[in-house]
Amino acid sequence: MSHNTFGHLFRVTTFGESHGPALGCVVDGCPPLIPITAEEIQAELDRRRPGQSRFTTQRREPDEVKILSGVFTDEAGVQVTTGTPIALMIENVDQRSKDYGEIKNSYRPGHADFTYDAKYGIRDHRGGGRSSARETAARVAAGAIARKLVPGMVVRGALVQMGPHRIDRANWDWNEVGNNPFFCPDAKAAAFYADYLDGIRKAGSSVGAVIEIVVENVPPGLGAPIYGKLDGDLAAAMMSINAVKGVEIGAGFAAAELTGEENADEMRFGNDGKPMFLSNNAGGILGGISTGQPLVVRFAVKPTSSILTERRSVDRFGRETDVMTKGRHDPCVGIRAVPVGEAMAACVVADHLLRHRGQVGESRPWPFEPRPERRES
Repeated sequence: MSHNTFGHLFRVTTFGESHGPALGCVVDGCPPLIPITAEEIQAELDRRRPGQSRFTTQRREPDEVKILSGVFTDEAGVQVTTGTPIALMIENVDQRSKDYGEIKNSYRPGHADFTYDAKYGIRDHRGGGRSSARETAARVAAGAIARKLVPGMVVRGALVQMGPHRIDRANWDWNEVGNNPFFCPDAKAAAFYADYLDGIRKAGSSVGAVIEIVVENVPPGLGAPIYGKLDGDLAAAMMSINAVKGVEIGAGFAAAELTGEENADEMRFGNDGKPMFLSNNAGGILGGISTGQPLVVRFAVKPTSSILTERRSVDRFGRETDVMTKGRHDPCVGIRAVPVGEAMAACVVADHLLRHRGQVGESRPWPFEPRPERRES
């Protein structure tokens, strides 16, 4: 299987399966002397960890990370990166492979069972194997390192819609995200989601969600205008997450409803003499290059395909069958997609920062500031 690596200079390769002995990643290209500890990585993994409420899968995985390489304790007693590949491992300890015995030869509707078998001629039926969302734990671990690489960067995510029910943006409170099991910034909506998802869960069904990621303190100038667009890489990163079926940047699809006057992010000079934008319909990216405004990306997560309601399908022997998926599954997989989306955004920005430095140097002055004089040849 190819294409298990993403990124150009900040490169992440993930490995492992849902019911294998372990999963993890190798982060290559991280600069040396970045302070990082297992505890910082663990803090991000704990946000994604399953079994923390009745609204997620009851699989009990501690998701304890082990740093195998690439980190060294310096003379001051601080753990820092060495510039060599960072290997991270997370052991699986609560697999129940027997739950999937009855569907060993059947294709679950909505899952990657059929496509994996069609491509490789073999598939791991135990929880989906490599196609399982369990793989995203490795991405979250890598994202914890990426967060440390970009000075001052703040990456936050929130669930802004569950099924057809959107939050009230007038109630948005980032502090509320950590106070409910949905990563929801609207306390009133979170209370509604609890009852709504209880009904979905007890019916043996599932529902989708929309997640919004906001990345603040991103310097202007990241990205390239043609095939290395920052928004193009962000979109690809989000689409690579399991069950994601749509991505939008800034105003996104709503921009099609706006006039040119409404959509244009007008500009003035701020008190510091630097250009500032009066709105952010562009989501912090113009021409594929960051503007210095917050990056705003949203992605839609489909309902979990593993449900207790029988669905019509076929098996690998050419027979028609009905499939009901037993086991432990998220009634709304979008909930735990929040820290995954944050991690992928952090990795993309970190990668683009390194690419930017490689092309134009450590830093570039803002427009309208004195430029370094060119040396005469």
